[in-house]
Amino acid sequence: MILDELAIDQREAFCLDLARSAAILALDGFERQAGQPIGMKGPQDYLTETDGAVERHVRARIAKAFPSDGFLGEETGGTPGDIAWVVDPIDGTANFARSIPHFCISIAFVTSGEVQLGAILNPATDELYFARKGRGATRNGKAIHVAPTTDLQATSFELGWSNRVPLSRYIQSLTALFEAGSNVRRSASGAMALAYVADGRTDGYAELHMNSWDCLAGLLLVREAGGVTCAFLSLGGLIDGAPVLAASPAVAAVLATATGIPIFPGADILPAPTLTTLRTA
Repeated sequence: MILDELAIDQREAFCLDLARSAAILALDGFERQAGQPIGMKGPQDYLTETDGAVERHVRARIAKAFPSDGFLGEETGGTPGDIAWVVDPIDGTANFARSIPHFCISIAFVTSGEVQLGAILNPATDELYFARKGRGATRNGKAIHVAPTTDLQATSFELGWSNRVPLSRYIQSLTALFEAGSNVRRSASGAMALAYVADGRTDGYAELHMNSWDCLAGLLLVREAGGVTCAFLSLGGLIDGAPVLAASPAVAAVLATATGIPIFPGADILPAPTLTTLRTA
């Protein structure tokens, strides 16, 4: 189903307001969480009561405003359908649980297999990243763009870790990037990492497996900020998750070669270097 511009306009205004209202709950939970016991859903998978509270709030508001829209959330799941909101109530829960102010709410709106809207908001810093397909990307209303970096020795990438793939693959990718002369970080919030790529704070982000609620908003942000990405949704990522890559065009091939994650076909990038070139750069 294809929505007209007015329908997208309505959801854009709603999305921005929704992110702000969810941020109030998240920030209150963050302040109350300090010093409290940390719950776990699984190995290195943290759980706080704020995750559930924020998702319930977001889901209820969407159901009231647009009852026919589908929903898919990290905590409560859902059936997305052809028109859906895809939500991570708190991305970076490990940081949140340990009182590190690097976490966010991630909201994406998807129609007919395309992400139309994406919002990522860090309540602790009050930075709201937003993108609408075909209209660019912003931080707190000001246009943002990916970094212009071309020198490998000046690149700074972020590499996410997932326990869904063998650790050896992560180590191989990490090693290849270090040998290429890049700095590599891991800040424990994939959604924020993608927002930082869009904002030129990082040259690229990759993760060997990522869920849709963690990355759809960020991937749109990067594309609208002039970056290139993988073809996440065409790989079945909406339901099952898939590899993620997003980067500035000039250095995207380095990240793709190191991780083995293909870039969206037709993207305008520099030729990929060989692994030998990476190791001697």
